[in-house]
Amino acid sequence: MDVILLERVEKLGQIGDVVTVKNGFARNFLLPRKKALRANEANKKVFEANKTTIVAENANRRAEAETASKDIDGKTLTLIRQASNTGQLYGSVSARDLADLLAEDGAKVLKNQIVLDKPIKAIGINTVKIVLHPEVSVSIKVNVARSPEEAEMQAQGVDVMASMFERDEAGFVEAYDPNAEPGATADVRPDAEDEAEG
Repeated sequence: MDVILLERVEKLGQIGDVVTVKNGFARNFLLPRKKALRANEANKKVFEANKTTIVAENANRRAEAETASKDIDGKTLTLIRQASNTGQLYGSVSARDLADLLAEDGAKVLKNQIVLDKPIKAIGINTVKIVLHPEVSVSIKVNVARSPEEAEMQAQGVDVMASMFERDEAGFVEAYDPNAEPGATADVRPDAEDEAEG
């Protein structure tokens, strides 16, 4: 299906471009969200008549998005969540969680503007893209940790999971007897018991 774009659509084109898209994409996404018109003669005339208005409205929305983006760009959000010893979250962090956190911080971001390919399911620092307007996008960092102290360590660049496993390995010490049977524990030497009694 041929459509006339009413706003810039990523990987498709700019305002006024006539592009060919799959029927389902046009019917289910572009047309209902008023991002495009069917490319027939009547709509081409309507678009040409209203082109200056459409371009002006787009410029206003872009200017508003650029102003809003200054408050959000590069911001770091910290989320404290429960997680297992391997760092997997009990649950996940979704776009709605991030939108709520940004709203608490005074930034108006809709959850559909947050580009999260898949929910965050492990502790760590993630970069998330926010598209405020088809021509304005910013990125934020999301620091997911189990405690404020852990979040602080991650913010300083420490890999919490790696350091936790190093600590576990360092704390484990066992006496080693090269002549012992497999699975046997290290025996106490008899002469050490005599010294202890005497």
